[in-house]
This record gives sequence, structure tokens and C-alpha cells, in this order.
Amino acid sequence: MMIHLKNNKSKVTIDEGELVSYMVDDMEYIHQKGNKGWRKSDDEMFPVIGPTVKNDFIVHTKHGDAVQDQHGLLRELSYDLISESENQVKFQKNYTKNTWIKNSKFPSKSTQEFLFWPFDFVFEKKFTLYNNVLVIDFMIQSEAGMPFMLGYHPAFLLSDTGEEIIISNQQKITLKDVLNAGANAYPVLESDEILLINYNKKNLQINTKGFHNFMLWTEVNNMICIEPITQYTSFTNQQFSEENMLLSKGKNYFSVEIKILE
Repeated sequence: MMIHLKNNKSKVTIDEGELVSYMVDDMEYIHQKGNKGWRKSDDEMFPVIGPTVKNDFIVHTKHGDAVQDQHGLLRELSYDLISESENQVKFQKNYTKNTWIKNSKFPSKSTQEFLFWPFDFVFEKKFTLYNNVLVIDFMIQSEAGMPFMLGYHPAFLLSDTGEEIIISNQQKITLKDVLNAGANAYPVLESDEILLINYNKKNLQINTKGFHNFMLWTEVNNMICIEPITQYTSFTNQQFSEENMLLSKGKNYFSVEIKILE
């Protein structure tokens, strides 16, 4: 079911919790599914970020070992619609600890048929549209002390010229830099703000709360994933354990603001 949020300048389209369009002044800013580059337009990475194959798909926790594939099991769950209005919509995923979840990567891209996590959690995603700003809020409710990582994985539509530039912490990053980083993604650490200088439309600014890092990924010139993350896991060599994860406060809040600059 498609849900539309709109005002006199902007229109957002959400498909079962996935941001599939963000148009401002009739210009599209989100990568379109079906175009080259990636089969989705946004996703969440939870409770781990990155591949886990080097760790035999195992994550060590105080409640025992869990089986997780790349970017965790949240993406295998479906969102439920909680509330909807003209400019805001809220979705939720619920997970019961130790429930086996079918892994969509099996068998073609993974040896693990089922995934599980030894903690209950509720994951909430809320979209709010303002004049030229889209805010995506996340709330994670769980047992206090649950280890986790969180990443948000939106893909932005580019011109296919390779001319776009990303700026953060006074550093200029070219699309070629991101392409050269490959599967590890390009790290932008200790930053809550990033600027995408577009080639053929208005520039885009992303501000975050709670993440404190980004990574950049693409394999093509027509899109880029600008991903707020809590940890850059290429530094851990996929050795996932509580020592390199956040610990839940019971409820944890994160926010991403996508602003189209005038």
C-alpha cells in the first residue's frame, strides 16, 4: 500500500515503510527502484551493520550467540502501519526473541537459511514532512543492555554524470572516491551533517541525531547511498560482539533530517 505525504512544495511516497520518492518542486531526490545500482531505495541495518561471513554469521551476546547475516535481520521483517495523517506516518516492526526468521539471501547469497536474535525488540520508523524538510525518526525499545548497531540506508538519485560532490567535516569527497571504496563503503566518521552537491538540481543536506557517523556506497554514477551509522564495521573485521556495539538504554532514539536547500 502506497502512502503519500504532501504539502504545497513537496511530496513523499512510502511503500510499506520504504521511502520510494521524495519530490520537491517536481524534482525527484530518491533513487528509483528498477534503475541500475540497487534494487531498493531505502532500508535499515539492525541489529548489526555490514557483512558477518568472516565471523561465521555469529554475534556474541550476554544471552548467547545469535545468527545474523549482512545488515541484520530487521530487513526480513514487515512493517505494520501504526498511524497516518497528511504530513506524518508511523510504522512498527516487532520481534520476539529467538524466533527463527527466513533469510532471503539463502541459498544463492548465503549459507544461513534462518536468522535469530536473543532479545525482544520493537522498532519504530516515523516520517514527518515539513516545507522543504523530511524527518525520519527511529525508536528502538528493548531490554536495557541489549547490544546493537543501527544504520539507515537511503539511496539518492544522481545525474549519472559523476559530477556530484559530498562535503562533511570540511572534506570534499568525489563520486570516484566512493566508487573506489567498493563494498567496504567510504567512511565519514564523527559527523552529524553531510552535504550532497547535486549537478542538475538543488543541493541536499542531511543532519542526524544519535548516529554520529556516515558511510557512502555506490557502484554506479546515477545513485549514492548516504548512510547514517552508529559504527563503521570495516574497522572491526566483522568480529561482532558486545564490545564493539551500543548497549540499549531500554528506549533509544535516532533521527535523520533530509533538507533540500534553497
